Amino acid sequence: MDKWIALVRTKLREQKLTQEKLAERVGASQGGVGHWLNKRRQPDLPTMNKVLQALGLEHLEVALVIRDRNHAANESGVDEITYDITSAFRYPVSDWSVADQINEKVLLGYEPAAMFEVSDYYAKGAAFWLQVMGDAMTAPMGVSVPQGMMILVDPDIEPEPGKMVIARTPDSTEATFRQLSEESGQLYLKPLNPTYPKVLFDKQCSIIGVVVQAITKF
Repeated sequence: MDKWIALVRTKLREQKLTQEKLAERVGASQGGVGHWLNKRRQPDLPTMNKVLQALGLEHLEVALVIRDRNHAANESGVDEITYDITSAFRYPVSDWSVADQINEKVLLGYEPAAMFEVSDYYAKGAAFWLQVMGDAMTAPMGVSVPQGMMILVDPDIEPEPGKMVIARTPDSTEATFRQLSEESGQLYLKPLNPTYPKVLFDKQCSIIGVVVQAITKF
């Protein structure tokens, strides 16, 4: 961000442009441009690239660094890959049978065979991706998470009624994707597809994590 600000300020001086004129070119307010250049607000990547283009720098492109979330707090250990998308962190793709047993080496990015997907979500815990299987969470209307979608699971988010969760039930060897619901003081694991039954959430059940994001993969 600092380098982008420095470049924009330099080009404004070279071209003898005011912040007001730059704002007109990018379709923003003068105050908005001032906030960006004084680090009071941070523009998104498309806007940053639009500003560069308005200054005649079409051949440049702002890019973020994809980081393992576990390394983000320790700059000396960051595994960096430049990537020209808005996502900033990568998380391993897990399997339903071992959704609550993510290998520490995979989480730290040391497992060469591991698959990863990226996200702009900064996880509180050791987050991981799962691919939705089956149609239990395919709703006839409203919010729907059909088969094939990738869901990001954060195990450190507090599970509350209404949230989508990954859970373990005593009658299944694999994790289950459902919505946590409450009825008359009792918790249930509820499918979005009404043709599937809801399951009583009792002391034999456990929550692996809360679903914080869903994307479609083609």
